[in-house]
Amino acid sequence: MRRGRRSGLYSVIAVHSTARGPSLGGCRMWGYEDSRAAVRDALRLSRAMTSKSAVAGLPLGGGKGVIMLPAGAPAPGPALRRDALLDFGASVDQLGGRYVTAEDVGTSAADMTVIAEQTEHVAGLGHERGGSGDPSSWTALGVEIAIRVTCERIWGTADLTDRSVAVIGLGNVGGALARELAAGGASLVLADLAPGKRALAGELGATWAEPGAALRADVDLVAPCALGGLLDHTSVPLLCCRAIAGAANNQLASDAIAAELHARGILWTPDFVANAGGIINIAVELEPEGYSAERARARVVAIGTTIGTVLDMAASTGTTPLAAAQELARQRLEESLFGGEGAPEPQH
Repeated sequence: MRRGRRSGLYSVIAVHSTARGPSLGGCRMWGYEDSRAAVRDALRLSRAMTSKSAVAGLPLGGGKGVIMLPAGAPAPGPALRRDALLDFGASVDQLGGRYVTAEDVGTSAADMTVIAEQTEHVAGLGHERGGSGDPSSWTALGVEIAIRVTCERIWGTADLTDRSVAVIGLGNVGGALARELAAGGASLVLADLAPGKRALAGELGATWAEPGAALRADVDLVAPCALGGLLDHTSVPLLCCRAIAGAANNQLASDAIAAELHARGILWTPDFVANAGGIINIAVELEPEGYSAERARARVVAIGTTIGTVLDMAASTGTTPLAAAQELARQRLEESLFGGEGAPEPQH
């Protein structure tokens, strides 16, 4: 945790694990009530990134970066934003490659170019820099595949024709996902805190709702694609859906919520499995042969196979999908730490 000498803003970098390789995780620029909230967010998200990379079979660990903005303050102007990114880049460089950053909520591929002025340990750069650019479309592709696999598990078909889906959060990922679901024949309920996003509902012939109402909507599947913590002891009893699969990180307020969903007969596909498309794409950038969109697509599409494995594990052991995914992550981390076929060399 450091205070930037240029911007005066605090930043946090959490490295959860380097057992499988350098920790990779995005840089989030967000408003927090105090530093404790920012640290909690970084720690929680870095743990999820370890599981995400391990379950996806990537030679990467889990980390996360946060640039703290004052809660409720206006967005930083261009000069302050640049200073904050340069300060963050200097912090990344101090870790000597144990942490590789990329874009996340509140940052962009252009921001990664600024960070790259201070450190080489950055991914998700623009195409002109040899990177893969904005990973949102890859995340959306992975979530669409996750939704189809989830639907197939419940209704016996991955066909989305006449399937009803509520998409909550219409940012870069949620908006792209909504378009793909509509193209696949799904009937949509769309929700976002920003009223301007309502135009997308009109474009796609979808029903518009407030986020809380969308969560409680009588639909087949809910796709949370905004910030996390949406599913808690208060909201779960009010759900009318049969399944949940979305792009948001940390959708459960606590791990105990997974058992509540299971008890209600609601199939929840773990977020860190469903939304791994972005990091899978970025991981291709780090390969010695350089970035290839074809290789990235093939690996993102394989999310469907991974979800099938997780759901099979859960069914065979009588556990929740969360417990099964965590067990799969544990097994792959253990292989890395104690050896095993195909395990990468541990890095410390």
